[in-house]
Amino acid sequence: MKIGAVVVAAGTGSRAGGERPKQYQTVGGRPVVWWALKSFCDHPLISHIQPVIGPGQTELFSNATADLTVEPPVIGGATRQESCRLGLAALTKHNLTHVLIHDAARPFISARLISRVVAGLEKHQGAVPGIAVADTVKKAPDGTIERTVDRTGLWVVQTPQGFAFDAICAAHEKARQSGQSSLTDDAAVAELAGIEVAIIPGSSDNRKMTTSEDLAEANRAFNTTLGNLPDIRTGMGIDIHPFAQGDHVMLCGIKIAHTHGLAGHSDADAALHALTDAILGAIGEGDIGTFFPPSDPQWKDAPSAIFLKKAVELVAERGGKVGNADIAILAEAPLISPHLAAMKANLSSLLGISEDRIAIKATTAERLGFVGRGEGITAFATVLVRLPG
Repeated sequence: MKIGAVVVAAGTGSRAGGERPKQYQTVGGRPVVWWALKSFCDHPLISHIQPVIGPGQTELFSNATADLTVEPPVIGGATRQESCRLGLAALTKHNLTHVLIHDAARPFISARLISRVVAGLEKHQGAVPGIAVADTVKKAPDGTIERTVDRTGLWVVQTPQGFAFDAICAAHEKARQSGQSSLTDDAAVAELAGIEVAIIPGSSDNRKMTTSEDLAEANRAFNTTLGNLPDIRTGMGIDIHPFAQGDHVMLCGIKIAHTHGLAGHSDADAALHALTDAILGAIGEGDIGTFFPPSDPQWKDAPSAIFLKKAVELVAERGGKVGNADIAILAEAPLISPHLAAMKANLSSLLGISEDRIAIKATTAERLGFVGRGEGITAFATVLVRLPG
């Protein structure tokens, strides 16, 4: 089997509110679409991943998924059905035998569920995850109960939905030619073409993000998992860089215009250096220089986000997570407060935690000492890291 995946992220997500479509809003410090794509990127059975995005979302998508390896996104159509068809068409060049089609609004797709769908395709032309309806079902077209519906044999279906590739492509083309344009999932497209589709066990965790309440609950659930990591560690980091020639400084990964730059072998981001050392200290490792020695030319002018990502990866390898981060920046200039929101958003992504778990403060040295004389910047960071007991 050669299996690809289409991840549909073309909707406007208006019911979730906010300035961005729901698939680009964050859960656990990452955009919803990032989580959905990451699951397929990490799965050994998936060879090609085709995102489908909405018009005008190219920059949003690029920023959200810069660290993922996926096919170039294609622009979707006016309906979900058309977006899926366009995504499938973009994968035809890869000679796939099977494909999984997934809604980006379901960020909590597990490797186990992907494998179950793939296993279902070994026996059937189509396999769809579902959960048997357990509640009593009423039909109430105008808000008044008309009758009770027999729930026997009723299922609530999810994605990813898997199919033989050529069969589902042909089914989508048949639906298009017949004028069917509003089918709400690919199983309905397959049914119209007479394709046998089996139900396989879904997952209650594989819920769909639709409203702002869904996103808030997902963030609460994400943060609650920290409670299952009882080994609480703290770490502290400090970093100092003098000013040098330049026209900007880097702080928390954000470029800030200034009359000088900061001297350092990398991009001299004092805040990210302090934060990296704090995390390394919390897990009993050495400092940045242990992993990225300044004598190594490959790190010259390197973005300090590389160092922070390494520290976060070391925590993840131990089965842990960063719980929160508190950063203080001591500088007479430049003015940092206008950039705090961008700094928090960037750290949220790098650390994989929500912004309410990150604090960044900026203050002056009241003209005292090295910083007060305008000779450089000092940054302090403390973190909490949680590990399995």
